[in-house]
Amino acid sequence: MDASYFIAVGREAMWVLALAAAPILVPALLAGLLLGMVQAATSINEATLSFVPKLVVVGLSIAIFGGLILGLIGDFTVSIFERIPELVR
Repeated sequence: MDASYFIAVGREAMWVLALAAAPILVPALLAGLLLGMVQAATSINEATLSFVPKLVVVGLSIAIFGGLILGLIGDFTVSIFERIPELVR
């Protein structure tokens, strides 16, 4: 095994991580941006006003995309376990 094999596995792991995190982080980012603009426009600086809607958005994102994320991570885990015989040789 040379270093390029492990670099490829690490690169694939980072890509799977990005694909798994994006469906949760992007809606939370957009909700935070929208709520921040509303708070700036109305001069309401209440911490719970921004926390609770973002929490709801993250919860809905997990409910909608959770199965897809779990499948993606599961497929990656299976592919890692299938590569174990290559490491033994």
